Amino acid sequence: MRHYKALSLLLSFFLFFAISSAPAAAQNRVIVRDSLGQGALSLTCLLLNCSIVETIDGTLGQVFLITVPLNVPLTTFLTQLVGKAGIVDAEPDLLLHVMQSQTAPSGLFDRSPVDYYGTSVWDGYAEQPAAQITNLADVHSQGFTGSGIVAVIDTGVDTTHPVLQGFLVTGRDFTRNQNGGSETADINQQSMAVVNGAFVAQVNQQSMAVVNQQGVDTFSQPQYSSFGHGTMVSGIVHLVAPTAKIMPLKAFHADGTGSLSDVLRAIYYATQHNANVLNMSFDFTTYSRELERGVNYAASHGVISVASVGNDGQQAVVYPAGLSNAIGVASTSNNDTLSSFSNFGQPPVWVGAPGEGIITIYPYGTYAAGWGTSFSTPFVSGTVALMRSVNTNLNQQSAAQALSHAVFISPALGNGRLDVHQAVTSWCQVSQLC
Repeated sequence: MRHYKALSLLLSFFLFFAISSAPAAAQNRVIVRDSLGQGALSLTCLLLNCSIVETIDGTLGQVFLITVPLNVPLTTFLTQLVGKAGIVDAEPDLLLHVMQSQTAPSGLFDRSPVDYYGTSVWDGYAEQPAAQITNLADVHSQGFTGSGIVAVIDTGVDTTHPVLQGFLVTGRDFTRNQNGGSETADINQQSMAVVNGAFVAQVNQQSMAVVNQQGVDTFSQPQYSSFGHGTMVSGIVHLVAPTAKIMPLKAFHADGTGSLSDVLRAIYYATQHNANVLNMSFDFTTYSRELERGVNYAASHGVISVASVGNDGQQAVVYPAGLSNAIGVASTSNNDTLSSFSNFGQPPVWVGAPGEGIITIYPYGTYAAGWGTSFSTPFVSGTVALMRSVNTNLNQQSAAQALSHAVFISPALGNGRLDVHQAVTSWCQVSQLC
């Protein structure tokens, strides 16, 4: 596992979210919890010369993002802030980013059209090895095809993609503070060639897109290096739970960067707008009290959190996967082995799922393939949505227990590799419905 970086060039199109060292621009933003609310915090900021940017926890009104005076060191400001009335805690806003690598599996070239729950999809997508390994068809054949809303906290979604039509609910773009959640707004279409969905071309090391040759140069640019990630993740959720709804919550930019505060806002937004599952295909190594509180808040409202465990090839605890109210997902190969790039060990791993050469949708009506725990995670999120088809009285604990009925491989993968049929059947039996 320690040789991951040396082997990275052998991987194809591998991507993941990881925490960066916090840059100076992020150091002057702080996430603060004030039990007395915005009015009290406004008075505090008058004294300390800080500014309130926005409310993070939606209607609760106790968690805020504020900016620090540029001439005041962050540590000094935090010391001054924590001593004020009503301040429960404060922590720096973190900057996250995406990393990736390069090429595509043969199944991506199987473009034969097949009907998939009312839409036409590529056969290589519907019949890919990962679907067969997890026994997905067995569950679908029993009439369990997903219910509820899966909120995908990511780079956004191509809301016009034909495969997702009729399966999206209104989302939110936290990078622009507007409704929608589309990631295509990040691309200047006047500067790029039109992407032809029927043409698959090669990708290079800098691109995270499988698009036609005319589009490769555009997506190779750093500012577009993670464009399409959220659409890809959403496509896997749809593959697993084709009748569940997807809520696109854009907390990351096309270059893969995003702030902890936007992730927190997405968690609260999803919980307060009737989401049932949170898919979080990102990880970072720094513990955050507010992230834990956000995930706990979601759990207290019956929202189930699923998160990737990271791709450093190490036994390490990352977040949010390492939190007690999150289900951490590792990556496995199509041969039921731990992926060489996947983090391992419990915690944070609760279960593994296929994460190599996963074929899924990509913006502008086309398809792509991905390697990484980012793509293992939506298999589990989708499975939770399938369990809701059996009985909607599902919570974090009962979902985790059902998912633990997996194919045991090694202790490194926690309870084992995801078996969709076993997980759904277990929940069905607990619910006394089968």
